[in-house]
Amino acid sequence: MNLDTCNRITAKQLNDIISFSLETRWDNPDERLPAIMVWGPPGVGKSAIVRSVAEAHGCGFIDLRLAQMEAIDIKGLPVPEEDGVHWKISSTYPRDQKSRGILFLDELSACDRTIQTAAYELILDRRLGEDYHLPDGWLIVAAGNRIEDGASAVAMSSALANRFLHVELAYDVQSWHEWAVKSDLHGAVVGLLQFKPQLLADMNEDKQNLERGFPTPRSWERASVMLHRLEGKDDAILTPFLCGLLGNATGLELLSFYHIYDEMRRVVEMMLDPKAEISIPKDQGKRYAFCTALCKVLWDKDKGTQEERLNGFFRISIEMPSDFAAMSMLDAMNSNPNGAESNMLIVKHKKYAEWLKKHGKALRGRAS
Repeated sequence: MNLDTCNRITAKQLNDIISFSLETRWDNPDERLPAIMVWGPPGVGKSAIVRSVAEAHGCGFIDLRLAQMEAIDIKGLPVPEEDGVHWKISSTYPRDQKSRGILFLDELSACDRTIQTAAYELILDRRLGEDYHLPDGWLIVAAGNRIEDGASAVAMSSALANRFLHVELAYDVQSWHEWAVKSDLHGAVVGLLQFKPQLLADMNEDKQNLERGFPTPRSWERASVMLHRLEGKDDAILTPFLCGLLGNATGLELLSFYHIYDEMRRVVEMMLDPKAEISIPKDQGKRYAFCTALCKVLWDKDKGTQEERLNGFFRISIEMPSDFAAMSMLDAMNSNPNGAESNMLIVKHKKYAEWLKKHGKALRGRAS
């Protein structure tokens, strides 16, 4: 086992760790569970994953950006009163002792030592002096960039570090792809990153200007938004948006793939017309775009009937090379809007047995 990477985890593992800690805190509030510190490079999705866990559990979520705060914002304001000095604590903190949620201390590694020191008591003892106690149903999660990321991080004191369970969130292409498909990111983004997964994140200073745009999961999501919003616009408009988000080289590569993906609109004709000639692209890059378009059309209610689209999906995917057919099948099941209900339409289709006979081995290999 590599000692440098044994606490490096995927997005799914982080989701599971936070969920487990949150549920354990609710079931056993007296257990002294540690707060969680999530390390990782910029744009890897630390904040988004923590927020999504709170949303999935239907509980509260309070996001404190510590790098933008002063010590007094955390500990409160000292106010002399007749019986001594009391601290007026920020109204941001939860007060209802029956409430549940995640208190997220973001940018912890970017704030100076005075801020870190002010947070000691809250993180370890879940209180601020005698005037405030964090409700039992709230889990503390913190996050920050690593010093080697060049993101204004400062060294964490050993006293603070010892208060946490530490994990490092790594770039995870497969988990990101599954999320991107379910979240309906633009097909050109999804297809390109299947074709060239190494482009998901690149902070190599020899290739990227880290003071400008560079590729991360966060910037790819924003590029997807721009492609959706600027659909049909010419390159003079698209180029500065994509290059400004992803860097010049990666932005231009996405623009090229976008034009390939745009040509795949003929997939609709192939799917809906049983007499249409099935033509699978020979170029590997175009095949990735083709597969992405195929899955998007499958669940697009504006394109023919569900039966027509399913018939077309099987008619085309049976003729595809097995590795691409298996990829399309998994993407189709992951991207459907109705979960298991829609997946049963696939499994019970009259052509599924024929498809499985031809591509089943590849499907099992990808699914394992």
